[in-house]
Amino acid sequence: MPRFATLLLDLDGTLVDAFTTIHRSYVHILPTFGRPAPTMEQVRRAVGGGLENAMRNFLPDELIADAVKAHVAYTDRILLEDVTLLPGAKELIAAQRAAGATVAVFTNKRGDHARKICAHLGLTRSLAGIFGAGDTPWLKPQPQFAAHVLTQLKADAATTMLVGDSPFDVQAAHNGGFVCWAVTTGTHDAAQLRTARAEAVFPDLIALQASLVSG
Repeated sequence: MPRFATLLLDLDGTLVDAFTTIHRSYVHILPTFGRPAPTMEQVRRAVGGGLENAMRNFLPDELIADAVKAHVAYTDRILLEDVTLLPGAKELIAAQRAAGATVAVFTNKRGDHARKICAHLGLTRSLAGIFGAGDTPWLKPQPQFAAHVLTQLKADAATTMLVGDSPFDVQAAHNGGFVCWAVTTGTHDAAQLRTARAEAVFPDLIALQASLVSG
C-alpha cells in the first residue's frame, strides 16, 4: 500500500518549470500598461496565489482585468514553447501509481493551461484529474477548492498529501485537512516553507520520492 492513498501535486515549480513562459508573458504585457518589464526574480516572488493576485504586485486594481486578459492571450501563444518537467516528476507519478495511489494535479494555474501542459509533457494518462483556476469558483488556499478536489477523487483527507512549492500550497493542504510536503524547486526556500509549517521539505522530487519509499 502507498504511504498516502491520494497524492495531489502542484504544477508550476513542483512538477514543471514554466517560469520562462510566465516571465516572458509579464515582460510582454507590463510595458503595454506603462510599467517596466519585471525581472525573473520579481515574477517568482509574485506568483502562486492565482494570476489576478500576482498581477496586483505590478499594477493597480483598475488595470488588473485588462492585464489578465492580455496575459492569458499571450500565454496561449507561447504556452508550450519553454515548459519542461522538473527532475523526478514522471518517476514520482509512476512510482506512486504503481504503489496504488491516486495522483492528481491541484494548481492555481488556469485549468485549461494546466491540462494542455500535462498533455504536452505526457502526464495526462497517469493522472486521475487536473484541477486548476477557473474550473471552480475557488483558488488555493480556499478550503472549498480542496474539498471539491477530494470529492471528485473520492479521496479521504486523512490519507491525502499535497506536494507543493509555496506557502499557498501548505495553507491549502492544511485548510483541506491534509499534509503538505514541499520542494524548493519553485518560488520559496526551505526556511520559508518550514515557517509556513510544511510537514517536510525536500530539495526536489527525487528526494521526496526516496522518503516516500523509505517510509
